[in-house]
Amino acid sequence: MTTNSTGAGRLERRMARGAAFLGSEVAILGGAMSWVSERHLVAAISNAGGFGVIACGAMTPELLDAEIAGTKGLTGKPFGVNLITMHPQLTELIEVCAKHKVSHVVLAGGLPPKGSLEAIKASGAKCICFAPTLALAKKLIRSGVDALVIEGMEAGGHIGPVSTSVLAQEMLPEIANDVPVFVAGGIGRGQAIAGYLDMGAAGVQLGTRFVCATESIAHPNFKKAFIRASARDAVASVQIDPRLPVIPVRALKNAGGELFTQKQREVAQALDEGRVAMAEAQLQIEHYWAGALRRAVIDGDVEHGSVMAGQSVGMVTKEEPVADIIATLMAEAAQALEKKAA
Repeated sequence: MTTNSTGAGRLERRMARGAAFLGSEVAILGGAMSWVSERHLVAAISNAGGFGVIACGAMTPELLDAEIAGTKGLTGKPFGVNLITMHPQLTELIEVCAKHKVSHVVLAGGLPPKGSLEAIKASGAKCICFAPTLALAKKLIRSGVDALVIEGMEAGGHIGPVSTSVLAQEMLPEIANDVPVFVAGGIGRGQAIAGYLDMGAAGVQLGTRFVCATESIAHPNFKKAFIRASARDAVASVQIDPRLPVIPVRALKNAGGELFTQKQREVAQALDEGRVAMAEAQLQIEHYWAGALRRAVIDGDVEHGSVMAGQSVGMVTKEEPVADIIATLMAEAAQALEKKAA
């Protein structure tokens, strides 16, 4: 990053802590998006100075092993791996990361199961967790996590109930001095990045903004859906049965949303009739999402598949290389900080 202006210099200083923690040039984490955040996009983000993160999702240890090896073949820069805490083979997946000396492991989807945090740190990797509330953030810091991501409801995929701006205001003053905190959800322009850095964030995480990168393997139909969409098209799914603790998912409005409602009704009926246990019911819902997302991202069925997108989708207007996306974001952030200094 150049420091030929006041804004660029200020930006570099504000991102220094996050960039040093990640081992990257800029403190921009790639949000882990199942089927999208694979070796090509991850390597492209790291090569462009950001920090790419592989979305392990429902991968087996063997598949993750191959994906990490494939990513290493495309970049010599650091990158991370996002693991879902409810994965039945979480321990084996952590071992795969350790074998490859992955520098950062991101745990998503709930509190880290007993022993997982210790296993990650024993391998020499840094552990990053998601903190949807201040109380949980403090608990995670006490348990020894190295950094946190606070993600608002504007994000794509699984979301919580609180907006990014509120979470940032509530949590950054309380925890930003203890560990590096990365803000996520609805970030589409550099001006927002500058604002969160000024509030004490060490960096940001972006997912939606990278979906239409030239290097993204997402199907042309999937990319077209993003480019055409506006913020209001990215809606949260509805929970139809209070017994099924379905985490809402934000995706573009389509027939797939109706199919998910139908799936919830089927699973609820199976629960009523005692055909499935609660854990199995939840797993069925998660598997549904994984399949629906694959249909949209890989097969291009954007009508019946799940087109997961954050509300920043309205700011995705064309297909362009990752390096250009990051350069634009950094220029916008530097300009915003320059104006502030004037």
